[in-house]
Amino acid sequence: MADAVEWQGGANGGGFDGILVDAPCTSTGTIRRHPDVAWLRQEVDIAALAALQKRLLQKAVALLRPGGTLVYCTCSLEPEEGEQAISALLAAEPAMRRAPVDAGEVADLAEIVTAEGDLRTLPSHLRHEDPRLDPRLGGLDGFYAARLVKS
Repeated sequence: MADAVEWQGGANGGGFDGILVDAPCTSTGTIRRHPDVAWLRQEVDIAALAALQKRLLQKAVALLRPGGTLVYCTCSLEPEEGEQAISALLAAEPAMRRAPVDAGEVADLAEIVTAEGDLRTLPSHLRHEDPRLDPRLGGLDGFYAARLVKS
């Protein structure tokens, strides 16, 4: 076990073909199932976690080989931990580009694919339309994911 930001290993010096950064986050996307998140998280947590996510993303880019794929995800509704983190990375790392997700890759759920091609699920997605069904059983957690490729 190691701190990913400090880790000095690699795939035989050539970089990795793929890296998943399932980043520590505020977990605000899970509030409907874990209401304590709203009480446990503070505004300062967003900035601290966004800073850690930035370091994890930078390290992942350094460990990725050219042509490799980086997937970044969080269970947060906060833009600082999702869309803004990826926008900042793309602005700082010219070798990285988005590899947009197609709705066909996610069961044709076009509503969860952003205009940029990232995934953004909200608790309002997949709600039951049938009033006989318990509405607490429908919906999704808030989630964000972006797929990037290194040139």
